[in-house]
Amino acid sequence: MKQFFGEKYIHHGEVVQLSLDFVKQLCLKIQSERPESRCNKDMDALSGYAMCLPNLTRLHFVEHRPILCVEIKPKCGFLPFSSNVSQEIKYKVCRYCMHQHLKVAKGKWKQLSKYCPLDLFSGNKQRMHFALRSLLQEAQNNLKIFKNGELIYGCKDNEDSLSDLNELAHHLKPFFFPSNGLVSGPHCTRTVLKELIHVITMALLSSTDVCKAGDMKIVPSSQGRSYCEASAFSKELVRNGKNKIETSGLPRGCLLYKTLQTQMLDMLDIEGIYPLYNRVEQYLEEFPNERNMLQIDGPYNESFYEKLLDLSTEDDGTIQQYRVAMTAKDCSIMIALSPCQQDECSEQRPVVLTSKSRFTFSLSVLDLDLKPYESIQHQYKLDGKIVNYYLKNTQAKDDSVMSNLLKENEDCTLVLHKM
Repeated sequence: MKQFFGEKYIHHGEVVQLSLDFVKQLCLKIQSERPESRCNKDMDALSGYAMCLPNLTRLHFVEHRPILCVEIKPKCGFLPFSSNVSQEIKYKVCRYCMHQHLKVAKGKWKQLSKYCPLDLFSGNKQRMHFALRSLLQEAQNNLKIFKNGELIYGCKDNEDSLSDLNELAHHLKPFFFPSNGLVSGPHCTRTVLKELIHVITMALLSSTDVCKAGDMKIVPSSQGRSYCEASAFSKELVRNGKNKIETSGLPRGCLLYKTLQTQMLDMLDIEGIYPLYNRVEQYLEEFPNERNMLQIDGPYNESFYEKLLDLSTEDDGTIQQYRVAMTAKDCSIMIALSPCQQDECSEQRPVVLTSKSRFTFSLSVLDLDLKPYESIQHQYKLDGKIVNYYLKNTQAKDDSVMSNLLKENEDCTLVLHKM
């Protein structure tokens, strides 16, 4: 943490005298290097605080080696199980898959993604591979790939994207096939991307706790239905006559499991949270000084998160749990990888193997600033828009299919001939 107070700058406990002009110039420089899509968000140069964060596209314990980094925004990995849900479809189709229809209709994305978060969080490698392939085919803002800190695949902003899979395979080939003569072309692209998907899967399933792989316990991924009816993977199985979708479960120590458990603090769904939010709002109107006591605006320190467990039966505690869950639903996972030789790999660093290479890697989580209390009203309205548009859109398609079938039947004429 770096703290600005007046003209004093605190870095690792050492106070250094800085001019206010220098601070302003520093903020201007940072602003100029931000992506265009984020330049409309102002930076508060007078807030008194700034965060000093590492560059997570690199490995801090590796020097002078190429670094590959994959950023994934996995989104919500379970279907709601709350009795507060008013629309049956929410028990069957996940929020991400429903939201895709609204985003495409509004022109944010050109086509629907086949990615479904429930496949990634399933723990089943076949489903996880399908989810990651779908992200590669239609990354939107859920996947970015960096090489030595430079973006080589994914959206720079809403208008600009790097999405050529052959070009991506060209960048990745030296990482996965450093010495062989693998030629370019479709076969090369498929082979390289298959290796990438394998590495990402193994990294996401690796334990972040200090324990051996054999000690991991497998747990169910969710209390509700374990698959989404809108998932392209699920539809493909149904088409092939397989009605049972396998869910292996996530290893308890892996980052996906911990992310999912945090997401599942949303036990009431937004439809159950919104009435509580209105009650708290009414209470704060009568007793405005209680806002600080309830820590609506922070501080979000260790004691705040410890109290979440004790406040689960209170309106304000349940709302705080929901805010933490929403933060986990919108976080990003960074997987930084660097090739290493067998004699170079430390036992203290996790390693993942491929057919021709081995990588040391690190996992990090981004975008963990708590979702604003005021955003609950927006989330409630957005939830209604997403569900209503999805129901309207899918119903229109069903009606169209039925109309075509009826029309085909009407066109059929039975002709009888005398024998």
